[in-house]
Amino acid sequence: MPVWLREHSWRQTASAVYLSLPVRGLRVTPGSIFCTDRYLKVSIPPFLFEAVLYAPIDDTNSTAKIGNGTIFFTLYKKEAAMWDSLTLANANKEKLQCVRENAVLKAHEKAKEEAEAKKVTKQEHKKYALEATMKLEEAERKRIEDLKEKERQKVTKELELWKKQQEDAAKQKRVQKEGELHQEVEQLKERKKEKMNKTRVPNEGTSKTRLKATKGHGSYSMFSENLKEEQLPAPRSAATIKINFTSRVFPTALRESRVAEEEEWLRKQAEARRTVSADLSELEDLKEEEKNPEWLKDKGNKMFATGNYLAAVNAYNLAVQLNNKLPLLYLNRAACHLKLRNLHKAIEDSSKALELLTPPVPDNKNARIKAYVRRGTAFCQLELYTEGLQDYEAALKIDPKNKTIEKDAEKIRHLIQGTTEDS
Repeated sequence: MPVWLREHSWRQTASAVYLSLPVRGLRVTPGSIFCTDRYLKVSIPPFLFEAVLYAPIDDTNSTAKIGNGTIFFTLYKKEAAMWDSLTLANANKEKLQCVRENAVLKAHEKAKEEAEAKKVTKQEHKKYALEATMKLEEAERKRIEDLKEKERQKVTKELELWKKQQEDAAKQKRVQKEGELHQEVEQLKERKKEKMNKTRVPNEGTSKTRLKATKGHGSYSMFSENLKEEQLPAPRSAATIKINFTSRVFPTALRESRVAEEEEWLRKQAEARRTVSADLSELEDLKEEEKNPEWLKDKGNKMFATGNYLAAVNAYNLAVQLNNKLPLLYLNRAACHLKLRNLHKAIEDSSKALELLTPPVPDNKNARIKAYVRRGTAFCQLELYTEGLQDYEAALKIDPKNKTIEKDAEKIRHLIQGTTEDS
């Protein structure tokens, strides 16, 4: 049976009621007070105070202050009027029960409305945050595009300047070469003139004989004013020689080549070209930054952080098509597959990452540990505990001081022992 708190005092104005309830020695919390427009209750087990108010109050704006062993209520009236008493007089048990039930129903409805209002507010805040994130991403994309455009313009200007410098240098070199050629021609003319002057000087012993020999019509004399320069022979006529060779892809001669190996290489190249052509047809609609594997990897990481694992897998798939030699792409995609319970694919991606993380060096230590742990986790979720334990032990060999991996490996050992005992 509850112990009723009868001692209280109250006063009123036309708009409010002030109620003081002594609770000395009792521990009172806000959860101990329950109030509606017609019902007020303070429950401090085993003590209880209950009042069916004389008239409705504004329970939203009404307050209760706890302190100094007293609860002081300020109850604002819905209608300004003086009350004859604090509680409703001549109220039987049935009416009191009805008032209590109505108060509880109203409290439930009010709590439900507040929860709905909070839910709507939360959705609005989430929508606003999403819109703000999209605006920030759009601004960042625009900034990157502007930077690329500025860089493109800068490179274009530098290329044009370099072309102009090359043209000026070529022109200057051509002028210099023409000057040197003209100088050589002049020197050649000077040497030729000196040579001709030397051939015109007669010897003293043969001057008379030569003068006599020059008499007569049509005779030729080296001292004649009509002496012509030496005539050079005409250049040889040009011709074309046609040579036919056996058409080959490789530069080596057929006798020096390995035909079987060359055919195998050509077949692989043809398959690679077909694969690249098919991949390029899928990438035609992408923007320039979306064709960058690093950009796609960062995008996938953001999607993974927000819990959108399918979108992250799509981003990593596209990055792998562009560059299948980055081990972090397979490692991150394995984490997504673990979240999506695609355990076999997680094992494949972890194994591919370990193949690419060779040779083992300190720079790829953390990546190798993650690859072993993720593959071991996938094995354990497939109940292949022996294979999973092998991967965890391999990770411990890389980092023996990692307590987390050591604890997980110990749990797997216990699971293996329990499975053996059950069998």
